[in-house]
Amino acid sequence: MRILLVEDEEKVSRFIVRGLEAERFAVDAVADGTTGLDFASAYDYDLIILDILLPGITGTEVLRGLRRVNANVPVLMLTARDALADKVENFEAGADDYLTKPFAFAELLVRVKALLRRGAVNRANVLRVADLELDRLSQTVKRSGQKIELTSKEYALLEYLMANAGRVLSRTMIVEHVWDQSFDGATNIVDVYVRHLRNKVDETHEKKLIRTVRGVGYAVSVEAEGV
Repeated sequence: MRILLVEDEEKVSRFIVRGLEAERFAVDAVADGTTGLDFASAYDYDLIILDILLPGITGTEVLRGLRRVNANVPVLMLTARDALADKVENFEAGADDYLTKPFAFAELLVRVKALLRRGAVNRANVLRVADLELDRLSQTVKRSGQKIELTSKEYALLEYLMANAGRVLSRTMIVEHVWDQSFDGATNIVDVYVRHLRNKVDETHEKKLIRTVRGVGYAVSVEAEGV
């Protein structure tokens, strides 16, 4: 899953990015409100973490601008302010949750996962396609009850495919969702990771679930066919 962090305090930003990446999220981090709104409007994020006091335009202004173009993406506000009036203003502007600094990463992570489960895309704790099962809480994958060991990126790719089961996802969509903004390689990296997934998920099973739609992209489906 892909998260946008808009935070101008460098130490706080590094702290959050390290923690989220350790939890297998792809994270884009920017340090001012104008860039934050540009990124939030241009890319498909599962969640946005937004500081209120930012250079350029404030987090509240970013939120209002974002809600004019995207009413659904969950937004978690960060602030040093804990006044009720500030909270009310941001909730009315479209915030989904509010976390006051300083905070423990464990609390941030709980709130992030809660918001992701409430999002518009499939946020169920357990994703299932045929006999393939992915548990988001334990980050484990099983097929026919047998555990499958995946790398961080393999897991992120499979989770994205399973959350959109039956939908064909282009290589560009996958790169933008599973890899962060710093990734500047070719989209054939997707083909490499799909091959890795096939070896682990489909190779020993008669029913193939990872599907190639030539010239378009990939899908996970019980109607798997193709390469």
